[in-house]
Parts: sequence; C-alpha cells; structure tokens
Amino acid sequence: MMKNSKLALCLSLALIAPLASAKALDVTTESGKISVKTIATGLKNPWSLAVLPDGSFLVTERPGNLRIVQPNGTISAPISGLPKIVDKGQGGLLDVVLAPDFATSKKIYFSYSEPANKGNANSTAVSFATLNGNKLEKVTRVFSQQPKIDSSAHFGSRLAWAPDGTLFITLGERYSNKEDAQTLNNHHGKVVRINADGTVPKNNPFVNTPGALPEIWSYGHRNVQGAAINPNTKQLWTGEHGPQGGDELNLDQAGKNYGWPVITYGEHYGGGKIGEGTEKVGMEQPLNYWVPSLATAGFIFYTGDKFPAWKNNILLTSLKARTLVRLTLDGTKVLKEERLLTKEINERLRHIVQGSDGLVYMISDEDKGSIYQLSPSK
Repeated sequence: MMKNSKLALCLSLALIAPLASAKALDVTTESGKISVKTIATGLKNPWSLAVLPDGSFLVTERPGNLRIVQPNGTISAPISGLPKIVDKGQGGLLDVVLAPDFATSKKIYFSYSEPANKGNANSTAVSFATLNGNKLEKVTRVFSQQPKIDSSAHFGSRLAWAPDGTLFITLGERYSNKEDAQTLNNHHGKVVRINADGTVPKNNPFVNTPGALPEIWSYGHRNVQGAAINPNTKQLWTGEHGPQGGDELNLDQAGKNYGWPVITYGEHYGGGKIGEGTEKVGMEQPLNYWVPSLATAGFIFYTGDKFPAWKNNILLTSLKARTLVRLTLDGTKVLKEERLLTKEINERLRHIVQGSDGLVYMISDEDKGSIYQLSPSK
C-alpha cells in the first residue's frame, strides 16, 4: 500500500509540474516572422481554451476533465463538480467560456455530451457553474439538445456570447440523423440561441412558428465546431464540417437555412453525390468553402495590436489539415488564405483564443495535447 501511495503521489506531481523552459521557434509568414512557444503539454485531447483574468487558462479535456493551466505550464489536478459526461467517440467535455460578468459572478459556461436517464442515448448539453478555486459549485443546466439518440458523432458544440448577452450554441445533426437538419421540431443540425438563464429570447426567429422549437436560430447545418462574433458587424459567423469536402464558413443569420443535407460542396466518404447539388433557392451559400476538407475547428477575429498585419483577419484552426489558416477579409468576402504551422507544429489544432495581452493561444487535440503561444518574433 505504501509503495502504491508513493507511486500515485509521484504521478500526481508529474502531472502538475511546470513545463521545462522550451525554446521558442521562429516561423516565417507572409507578414513577417512570428515566435511559437509551448506553454504546456501533456493534456489529454484538449477541446477548448479560455483565458482567465489573471492570465491563466481554463482548459477542457474531452475525456471529461476541466483544468487550470498557469502561464508557467503548471497543470492543475482536475476541477471537481462536473455533471455526468459521456466520453464516447467525438463526445465528452467540449467548449468552455467565461460568463460576460465573470469578474463578479465567477460563472463559467460549458458544453458536454449528456447521457440519457436510461439506455445509451445522449446529446449536447450546456450548463453554467461558479468556479471556486479547484471546484465547481451551483452547477445549473440551461440547455439540452432534443431528442437524445444513441450516437457518438457530431455534437457541435461551440459557445459564443452575442453583444446583447444571449448565448449561441452550435449543434451537430448527430451524423445518423442528417435529415433532421431540415426540420424545426428538433435540435439536430441547428444553431440555437438562449438567454444566460436558459430561457428563450422573445425575438428568436421561430418563437411563433407552430411545431418549431423556439430556441432555434438557424438550421440546415451538419456539424458546427467554430463560432465567433464579428467585432465590426456584431454578427455571428460559424465554421462547419463538411463530409468529404465542403467545409464551410458562414455568416449565420436568424431563421436562415444553410442547406445540409440538400446542398453541399462535399460528397459521401468514398465518393458519391449528396443531395441535389451545391445551390438551391431559399438556402444560403457559404462565405467560403474548402475542397478537400480542412476539418475546420475553432476560429477568432483577431483584434489585437501585436500583429498589425493580422488586424480583423480570421485565424482558424484545423484538425485534418493540421494547420492554422489566416483569412484576409473585405467585409464578408475572403480575399486571401495563408496556411501556417503545418510543418512547424504538425498537430491537430482544435481551438484558438486571443489573450488580453494581444497574443494568440492555441491548443492541439492530441493524446498529449499542448497549449501554444504565438507572439511577434524578436
């Protein structure tokens, strides 16, 4: 027993020990050199990153752990108090964001795969809780995708705060239920919008539509795993996984139909046409699409001053292509694309945030995932 206790203690200390000082890597880009530094490593399939006011990071690990990572690389033990989570396939603990009033409330919001009371069914859910040291208190569920089904794929689920304090939640169509994306009596393949307390905003587009779920904001989606508010227009933009080809970047507007699975620029895995083609009256076209697929993930609009040439650009992470994509915009038009860090990091990049210091931070979705810092090269 003593030997086992000592072993457990050593493993615990190894887990939370800070990363040894790593040399930053200079990377040449079209707008000059940047420096890439590893902040922490050894995270288990990290899915989301949030920057806390003190400069530390709140990180979700998909298998079901929430941790705090210090700027020096120290990784905390798992934060206690999470609800039951399904760790299955693409499911698990997913996105995390701070409440707009986090400075006073200490509330965080997080999405996860929620099990049904009986059987193997599950769906995406969102809860908030108060972060108190290394534990969550007063966990309150504010959304649960309906209906729950037995699936391990296409959970969504990015969270994005609108300027009016409402919360956007992106959802997948659960892969096996793709036709549900075109009907309004379920949450499959939808973006939904709720108030912070889980109630439905009175100006949601379908609140007065018979048979429609009132939380729905937009529909016809496949699997949306990127979402950000454009700082100039205050509108929601989303990034969506296509099948084999056809990843999309969309201006996500109230009540609009984004086509899946009726129209798509992708095809079945292994080949074969999906739906009716690439366009149809009454269905929205993407602002940009990728063939072959990148497996688009989290993205931001960069607004800091550390990278002047990146101002108002989109920085988008990708999984399959293992690259950071920089998109130069003119309004809603994508003018240019640059792919970064494919060789220098060569990992599945899952999420990206802008720190209060104006620097950029990313996580890699690997068995031993890392947090990376991007800064101007000295």
